[in-house]
Formats: sequence, C-alpha cells, structure tokens
Amino acid sequence: MFDLDPQLLIILVLFGFLAAFIDSVVGGGGLIGLPALLFAGLNPAAAVATNKLAGTMGSLTSVITFYRSGKLDLSAVKKLFPLVFVGSMFGAWAVHLIDPAVMKPLMLIMLFVVLIYTLLKKDWGSTSTYKKLTTKRFVSFMLIIFLIGAYDGFLGPGTGSFFIFAFLMIGFDFLRAATSARFLNFGSNIAALLVFASLGQINYAYGLPMGIAQVFGAIVGTRFAIKKGSGYVRGLFIVVTIALLAKNTYDYFFS
Repeated sequence: MFDLDPQLLIILVLFGFLAAFIDSVVGGGGLIGLPALLFAGLNPAAAVATNKLAGTMGSLTSVITFYRSGKLDLSAVKKLFPLVFVGSMFGAWAVHLIDPAVMKPLMLIMLFVVLIYTLLKKDWGSTSTYKKLTTKRFVSFMLIIFLIGAYDGFLGPGTGSFFIFAFLMIGFDFLRAATSARFLNFGSNIAALLVFASLGQINYAYGLPMGIAQVFGAIVGTRFAIKKGSGYVRGLFIVVTIALLAKNTYDYFFS
C-alpha cells in the first residue's frame, strides 16, 4: 500500500468514496469502482475480487450506520442473512462450472422490468404497506432472496436493485427497502469475498486504500439518505438502475 504511486492512490480513494456513496444506499458502486481498478492495471478477475474487498468494507459501514440510526430493523431481515450468504457462495462456486455470460440476457431483462415497473408506479414505496406474509408468500420470498444472493456471487451487476425491488414488492417503503437490502448485500459480499480470498485473487495493496475510502463514503451516503428520506432513495434507485441497464446493454452488444 505504501509503495503506491500518489496519483494512483488519489484515484483509488476518490473513486472508492464515490462508489460507496452510491453503493451504500442502492448498490451499483461497481460502476465506479471496477473501472478505477481496471485503470490501475488489474486484470478483470482481480479487479472484481479487489472491488469486492472494498465494497464489503463499505457495505459493513453502511449497515452499521443505518442500524445506529434506527432505520435498519434487523428483526425483519436477520433470518434472511444465511440464505444470501450460502446463495452467494454457491454462485461464486458455480462460476467454475458455468460461463456467467449465459446469465447476462436474463439480467438485462430483469433490470428493464425493475426500471419500467418503478417508473410506472410513481407513488410506489413512498410509504410502507408491509403486512405479515402468509407462509406461502414467505417461502416464495425466501427463495427469491436466495436466488438474488446466488446471482451476486455468480455475476453481480444489479444485485442492490434486485434486493430493493424484492422488498418493495412485499410493501416496504424505499428507505426501509434500501436499508434491508444493504444488510443482505453485505451478506452476499462477504461470502463472495471469502471465495475470492481463498483463490488468491485479491490485490490488497489496491483494495485496502479503496476500502478505507469506501468506509467514509458509506458514512456520508447513508447519512444523506437518512436525512433526505424515501424520495431521494427512489430517485437514486432509478438513476443507478438506468446506468446499470445502459452499461451492461452496451457491454453485451458491443464489447
């Protein structure tokens, strides 16, 4: 870390902060963090693994900040944590068996559906309408959460959007959906991180300074979301989902 070129260190810190500011609320920080690590000279596999280290540090910070503010209700989501943890490890392991590229068309369709549904339902998520789920709906919801966790370990882009969308579908408002999604996203991040670490793919010299910057970015981002409320989270959610859809569509058809 101490041998890094000062200009490169500044880039990693700035991009890490910006990535965490966005990622701490609605996910999508990889849109900023990954290009910075690729610019730093890492190969794609190492960049993804290193970004997961930095992102995990940021997501843990946002979870702690949301919890201390009283906006994160652990009693409602803690039972789901093992599902996303196991799902993410399963997804990361499945990368060795299946080419992640096969999932990209489905991911693009899902992002498009999420975006259109959110735009059409303008008052959706402004207030909480959550009621206790029936056994059938709860089992279905648990399966969806497991699959999103597996998707994060397998491919990743849009995970935050998919988690938030799942919570909105059961009646959470945008802020509560975002805080719950961050908690589960931390679970999928840490599981994938353990897999990447065991494979020796993480560049700690780049990941740690970016991760430290993400700690501060996450604090600022979560406090800003808490202050601005569900309307701000909805707006950021739409912007990030559009950016994810645009980038991944371009990559799929033109890269």
